[in-house]
Amino acid sequence: MVSIDTVYQKVLMFANKEQRGYITPQEFNLFADQAQQEIFEQYFYDMNFYLLKLGNSNEYSDIRDNLNEKISVFETTGSVPSGLLPNNMYRLGTVIAGGVEVEEIQPNELLYIQNTPLLNPTATRPVYVRLNETTIQTYPAVTVTCNYIKKPITPKWSYVVVNGKAMYDNSQVINFQLHQSEESELVYKILKFTGVSMRRDDIMKAGQGMEAAQIMQEKQ
Repeated sequence: MVSIDTVYQKVLMFANKEQRGYITPQEFNLFADQAQQEIFEQYFYDMNFYLLKLGNSNEYSDIRDNLNEKISVFETTGSVPSGLLPNNMYRLGTVIAGGVEVEEIQPNELLYIQNTPLLNPTATRPVYVRLNETTIQTYPAVTVTCNYIKKPITPKWSYVVVNGKAMYDNSQVINFQLHQSEESELVYKILKFTGVSMRRDDIMKAGQGMEAAQIMQEKQ
């Protein structure tokens, strides 16, 4: 977990250097959410790259391990009442019924499987079909749970206004859910967004440059 106040103070430090600009708490919270989402989604692009393109090479095993560690923060288990998947789900993992993994099949396979005695689903060997992004249907109807990757909670730098100035209020704060190692990249991304919003090329390019250097360092 990354402290949102630490990130906010660092962004202010860079943006305010030589009086180049100021970012409001409202703007920061919007940029913070966007930055967290980008970093979170990049985990899965990177993981696919290292798994598919590089195969079983041990050269990048440390990078894959690091990605798995970062993703594991978001792995959880939830119930699936009436086939409704958890509303905070990002990616579905394993569907489980009675301690047994439930196999996913495609809708066009269902009729064939149901009409083939050896393959016909049973309570001890159920299957499921993904109906849409939020719903599954099991055959036969059984109670299931699932392992899944949850979405990160929207971060929030909370504050109270004192004498016209926003003062940090930790009673309602929501920190970044990302791995601690992402603190620098969060700062650089938010700084880049700040520069775009202010139409300040110097701030934007500073953020872009530091972000690129950080990414290159992580992938060495």
